[in-house]
Amino acid sequence: MSLERIDKILTSQNIATRSEAKALIRKKLVKANGLTVQRPEEKFDPGETEITVNGIRLEYKEHLYIMMNKPAGILSASRDKCEKTVIDLLPQNMQRDGLFPAGRLDRDTEGFILITDDGELAHKMLSPKSHVYKLYEAECDRILTADDVKYFSDGITIGKISFLPAEMKLTGEKTALVEICEGKFHQIKKMFQSAGAEVLHLKRLRIGQVFLDNKLLPGQWRELSDKEIMNLLSREHGI
Repeated sequence: MSLERIDKILTSQNIATRSEAKALIRKKLVKANGLTVQRPEEKFDPGETEITVNGIRLEYKEHLYIMMNKPAGILSASRDKCEKTVIDLLPQNMQRDGLFPAGRLDRDTEGFILITDDGELAHKMLSPKSHVYKLYEAECDRILTADDVKYFSDGITIGKISFLPAEMKLTGEKTALVEICEGKFHQIKKMFQSAGAEVLHLKRLRIGQVFLDNKLLPGQWRELSDKEIMNLLSREHGI
């Protein structure tokens, strides 16, 4: 990891704004490996340096990886002037610069949404070339049949838009699990619409091999473990 200015390190971890960080340093409240930091432009390796602020050790994290159970009615966006976003549901101390929802869900779609500031991982996770599958639970307005399962498995073309073959497993008269490795706009809803069915409720249950924590109520969140972060890019799939 490269050397970074100490005020930038504090800002990146949402400890303080740049001006607040400078004020903390002037007050001799910031230490690096036990030594008082004298100037905000001093540089350290944040992954190898023990940094304390007012005696409290800084737990440095280069990136955040947050699993949220997105509720219906909330925008999958970093910010919006008029409506509440998934970022707004996080406590202030977690809302650091650069966070964004990776793999957006429609306003009325619920379930697992990843919030991170790791653009490289998000790109790999979302690219169809990576073959990272996402699992959804859908409830429709009509009875689903084996014909629908085959229709999805054959791949679907709607006008100039094509969707890769998707696996569907019927779980009830009007409910099914659907697994896809794409993330086109309103994809699952459009696939069902082309089969003559309207989706009444949609929820994402899994990304890669990471399942939505069933302990999380709508709007709740937790950070991912190191193993879960690796499993986000897993190519294993199957319902």
